[in-house]
Amino acid sequence: MKIGVLYGGTSAEREVSLSSGKGIIDALSKKGHEVIGIDFHPQRINDIINLNVDIVYIGLHGRYGEDGRIQALLEMLNIPYVGSGVLGSALAMDKAKAKTFFHKNDIRVAKEMVVYKHNYAKGQFKWDTNFPAVVKPNQEGSTIGLTIAQNEQELLNGIEEAFKFDDTVLVEEFIDGVEVTVAVMGNKGEEKALPVVEIVPKNKYYDYEAKYAPGMSEHIVPARVEDEVTTLLQKNAVLAHQSLGCDIYSRVDFIVPRDGSEPVILEVNTLPGMTPTSLYPDAAREIGLSYEDMIERLVELSIKK
Repeated sequence: MKIGVLYGGTSAEREVSLSSGKGIIDALSKKGHEVIGIDFHPQRINDIINLNVDIVYIGLHGRYGEDGRIQALLEMLNIPYVGSGVLGSALAMDKAKAKTFFHKNDIRVAKEMVVYKHNYAKGQFKWDTNFPAVVKPNQEGSTIGLTIAQNEQELLNGIEEAFKFDDTVLVEEFIDGVEVTVAVMGNKGEEKALPVVEIVPKNKYYDYEAKYAPGMSEHIVPARVEDEVTTLLQKNAVLAHQSLGCDIYSRVDFIVPRDGSEPVILEVNTLPGMTPTSLYPDAAREIGLSYEDMIERLVELSIKK
């Protein structure tokens, strides 16, 4: 097929997207497809309007890629694409809204407060839950703009930092536990969860460096959790994916608390990283799918939509 790959973009996750895009382009080329790579920019919409391909693989992350906007443009142009549609993408990108869907489906979420820039008063904000607290932009990924605040001053500084990336900020209780992730794959109504991946960062937290610098985190597949916890994680991953209306694939992140309580969902990623150190390809390899086969499978599933 003739496949367009959108990568790069203008979000804070541009560098990650460049790496994802390179991997996707190489994989599709090895599978014999004719590939057109486009480093996407909103001011160069004609690159998309004039695109003559059978399908588009979106390798973008963050704004204009993961939030439903590029999906809407492709749908208006009647160009098929890989992955979730407009609504599923937009909901998953909006962490606060997504959590309301998770909660309604009895998936445990962390306690939170939502802070809006237009009415934020620094001296009047009070966090009524214990420290540490997690402060992050509502619509950003790759831990960009995220702070683990140990006290009130760090919390206030963290809010100011997060406002550099988003006008809406999420303050959440910190859950001490093991971070795991579950890849989901399949057409609507036929989704399956892949093996649970445990993340062991070399840094204190699973930050940007731990995510993307080679050797800065270890991925253990399958995760070292009890069988009943694995079953619950996989069930809730598929449920979260479906509750937001996601399609084809996603990666759902959780914390498994050290106190033995129920896992807490963090977020659903509709365009998870596809870099050499990314988690989704690791889960796919565990079920016998090479990187190239995994990319090909996602294209095949999308063609069936």
